Amino acid sequence: MKIEKKLLPKSILELIIEEETKNIARERKHVLDYLKNTADVKWYRKWNVPEAIIIKKYWEDYINQMVIDHAIDHIYQDAVRQEKVVPVAQAEIVEVISESPLKFKAHVEILPEAKISDEYKKIKLKKTKIEVTDKEVEDALNDIQTRFTKFEDAEEGYTINMWDKVTIDTTWYDKDEKVLENTSMNDYPLVIGSNMLVPWFEEGLIGKKSWEEVVLDITFPADYHNTLFAWKETVFKVSIKKIEKSVKPEFDAEFIKQLRGKDLELEWFKALIKEEIRETKDMNARVEEEHKLIDELLKVTELELWDKLMLNQMDRVFDEIKENLTKDNLRMVDYLESLRITEEEYKDKNVRPVAKRRLEWELILHKLMEVEWTKVEDAEMDKEIETIMARFSSEDVVNRLKELYVPWNKYYEELRQRTAYRKLIDSFFE
Repeated sequence: MKIEKKLLPKSILELIIEEETKNIARERKHVLDYLKNTADVKWYRKWNVPEAIIIKKYWEDYINQMVIDHAIDHIYQDAVRQEKVVPVAQAEIVEVISESPLKFKAHVEILPEAKISDEYKKIKLKKTKIEVTDKEVEDALNDIQTRFTKFEDAEEGYTINMWDKVTIDTTWYDKDEKVLENTSMNDYPLVIGSNMLVPWFEEGLIGKKSWEEVVLDITFPADYHNTLFAWKETVFKVSIKKIEKSVKPEFDAEFIKQLRGKDLELEWFKALIKEEIRETKDMNARVEEEHKLIDELLKVTELELWDKLMLNQMDRVFDEIKENLTKDNLRMVDYLESLRITEEEYKDKNVRPVAKRRLEWELILHKLMEVEWTKVEDAEMDKEIETIMARFSSEDVVNRLKELYVPWNKYYEELRQRTAYRKLIDSFFE
């Protein structure tokens, strides 16, 4: 196979490919075998139809065109693999130059090259300092307790406390005792402290008892989401129909094991929570750092993104958004309707910027990896794998990971590549 390459404007790669005639003969045999297997010829069983009958049935010109089409497809795929070309869209067969030998011209859009000036070497950014306070750990523990809080019926005479659950009837009135339209609620469940209703409402129920009638004078805040109620002076008449005491779990060994699958005392569990908060903060900080870095790199980079590449990336981003909506039991059509926007408008306003940013980042990083030759040593890989395994307490999971992360294995090499990218990004921070 002979291949001539020429880079055209807009990242179009022109390939002129020529294949020897003897190789095309094999393609003709495949086509004839296919026609024999699918042809319906009277008096003959499939695969036993003579070649002369097949040619008479389909005509030589038709068979020859099938041979050329099949050959071009296979030869093009072989050429792309041989030249390590990564197409971003389906190739266009521009011209069949000759049939014997088969020679044709194809145009294929490839990834554009990011042209980065040497000024990138001067970029140095400040690394975010990660700290976790004791208050953040305590807040995280309180959040866990809130999520796992259970409620049980309160005994007679019990008074409402913070985080208890109540069932109420309530009606809102203006200061002239006129009922406000569409404000009455019956059998409304409410957790005290959840801030589901107007500020000061829930606090006004603390200390009250079942079946007590409560009158609350409340002035709505200026920034209330419903502007019709901003600064409005109102009276809430509330009937407390039921009280359920909140029962928060204790952080004993059994509860901690239920949460994390590990036998830990409270202080060790706090240390684990602190590390988890640190990891989350570090992940969020890395996202912010990458945004800052790409802004700086774009200042020293020439890069053009063509239509097909952008459309393909936008489709991928849009599919991700739809998938995330599906996880929340939402349909994209309903979501767009709620925004009162068309799909095209949504893509242009919300999807295009994300797709553009992602492409810029990927292409610049790809080019920098070529220039910098960032290498990940085996010792670094061992440390990375140890970090991953430390997140799992199950011995079976750890053993499966050991089988996956073996040198030259697909998963091992993917991890090496991700680690190399992270190492490259870190080199810009101090």
